[in-house]
Amino acid sequence: MRKLSLFIAISLDGYIAKPNDDLSFLKIVEKEGEDYGYAQFTSEIDTIIIGRRTYDYVIKEIGPGHYDNGQRDVYVVTRTERPKVGKTTFYAGNIAELVKRLKSEKGKNIYCDGGAEVINQLLKDDLIDEFVISVIPVLLGNGTRLFKDGRPEQTLEFLTAKTFETGLTQLHYKRKK
Repeated sequence: MRKLSLFIAISLDGYIAKPNDDLSFLKIVEKEGEDYGYAQFTSEIDTIIIGRRTYDYVIKEIGPGHYDNGQRDVYVVTRTERPKVGKTTFYAGNIAELVKRLKSEKGKNIYCDGGAEVINQLLKDDLIDEFVISVIPVLLGNGTRLFKDGRPEQTLEFLTAKTFETGLTQLHYKRKK
């Protein structure tokens, strides 16, 4: 069975974005030639699930090829259906049903790239199998929290921790079953 993994960056105080979906704090740890394991991680996936606000931000900042490279399926979780574009599907249905269906199909792993609403719904449904969380050395004080209240307690198993000269610390856990 395929697994669903979260690969995401947060501030030390737990925010994935500043107010107004501002991700500029990620630039603090940008270093030429360093991708913090992203290329290796994405080589093991063939499906991406992402919230519409995060998708719109990344498309504006980086471009549509960041997600839809023609090699993987992209599901943008949205409240408003849109026509499919390339391998990108705008999905307005039940996210738990989508993930359960995708996990049962053949293929590589599934990557959830946010946002917070999607992640927290997946946590409520106990559907995230692995967590790769990169902690950026900054205290934002405000913004969008990664983990929201109202979800069940989940026990994780520690896999690895890596530190980088930029100050980023990457934590890797898997869900204990």
